[in-house]
Amino acid sequence: MKNTLKKLMPFALTGVISGATVFGASQYFSNENNGEDFSYFTTASKKSSFVGMNSAMGDDFVKASKTTVPAVVTIKNYQDRASSQRIPDNDMFDFFFGPGNSPFGGGNQQRQQQQTPKNMPSGLGSGVIISPDGYIISNNHVVAGANKLEVVLSNKKSYIATLIGTDPNTDISLLKIEEKGLPYLNFANSDMVEVGQWVLAVGNPLGLNSTVTAGIVSAKGRSIDILSQQSRTPIESFIQTDAAINPGNSGGALVNVNGDLIGINTAIQSKTGYYEGYGFAVPSNLARKIVEDIKKFGLVQRGFLGIGSLDLSNDMQVAAYNQKNKANLKVGNGVYVTETTAKSGAEDAGIKQGDIVTKIDNTDIGSFADLSFAIGSRRPGDKVTVTYTRNGKPNTVTVTLKDQKGGTSSRSKDDLTVTEKIGSEFEPLSERVKTDYGLESGVLAKNVTEGGEMDKIGVVDNYIVMEINGKPVNSQKDVEKILNGFKGNVQVKYVDAYGRITTRGFKLQ
Repeated sequence: MKNTLKKLMPFALTGVISGATVFGASQYFSNENNGEDFSYFTTASKKSSFVGMNSAMGDDFVKASKTTVPAVVTIKNYQDRASSQRIPDNDMFDFFFGPGNSPFGGGNQQRQQQQTPKNMPSGLGSGVIISPDGYIISNNHVVAGANKLEVVLSNKKSYIATLIGTDPNTDISLLKIEEKGLPYLNFANSDMVEVGQWVLAVGNPLGLNSTVTAGIVSAKGRSIDILSQQSRTPIESFIQTDAAINPGNSGGALVNVNGDLIGINTAIQSKTGYYEGYGFAVPSNLARKIVEDIKKFGLVQRGFLGIGSLDLSNDMQVAAYNQKNKANLKVGNGVYVTETTAKSGAEDAGIKQGDIVTKIDNTDIGSFADLSFAIGSRRPGDKVTVTYTRNGKPNTVTVTLKDQKGGTSSRSKDDLTVTEKIGSEFEPLSERVKTDYGLESGVLAKNVTEGGEMDKIGVVDNYIVMEINGKPVNSQKDVEKILNGFKGNVQVKYVDAYGRITTRGFKLQ
């Protein structure tokens, strides 16, 4: 985790998901855009245009607010585990809050003793009702780690929600409450959203329920490299808005003046953790695809092009690549192919290292965010037209997208491997580690998935799993043998970073 973060920091803007998580408000450190002017009025007509637009839009704001507010809910995240579960990743706290500024106070021992009372939520966020029978869309980080999720409607009615599924790659989650005839929002086509158009953000910032703020779309296709902290294959192509968004807005609605859903508010750019002019929302087209997959298949169906890539629009990445590889790439639009994955759709179509992807179907690819969105919103088996340049000459090929296993068909939960189901891989322990810890068995947890079953019970990378369902494990195969085809309660006995032995469980369905 430490090495990953340190590698990412030179290349990316850093950010913090708004404070709907158990960590509260997080800081977003940025060294870009500090001097940008986001005014959308010319000097000559600024005053008259602003006054005229404000007068014309007033009634529309009221109409959109009346439509949206009843469909936006408060989500309370209850956890009964100590807030110290992620303490081994100390760099993560420093990365978010600055050295010594963790919300949990001083040293590790002090943090270890702090625990959220069972009758108090560990985090507060927002959600949007998207169907009259109680389906609710929110952020993954709003629901992460919860053993109980309470949904409170704008009329104060309260329900216990079922978590249907999550996707850390996009920071989207889907919940369900048992009710009928609920107010809900329709998805709009986010591809039609224009920079400069009026939008409303609706949510529950800072504990202020049903708050509506107005602003404009400041930019589209924005990547702030925030989801890489919870996913190895994130999709970031945010709608940027200057409508005020604060901690608690996470998972709430970004709507147009008709009250149609164009985005799910997810993050803020701020040095203080509070609104400073920039908010980011997952586009509705991507969010809708994610929840449709979760409802139909139980998991997200994601297609991959199968390339390693370099964002040519990112001058820092280009400079670093040139220095490392003694290359002479120029900063510009497009995505440079650094490698192709064996047996991938890209390799099958003849795409090679050195090609520059410039278009997917009819969508221009100016940056990696554009490519990530264009491909990540497709399913395995989908065919896309890829335009690329090779030695300065344009080429067009048809690529059949595949999943990470190389398949081209949809998968359900029953098709998942044990690793995918529980969200962790495992490595054998060395004899030295066994001796140091006094263990006769155990495996090292690796690549633990944010929001996965192992993560939910407090297991993170480099924790030692000793037993599963009372049986000792010494290899990945041992884990698979125990859990392959298993349904029911799973008990995991593990050793944390402080040498403490803990047994916790989850349920496989």
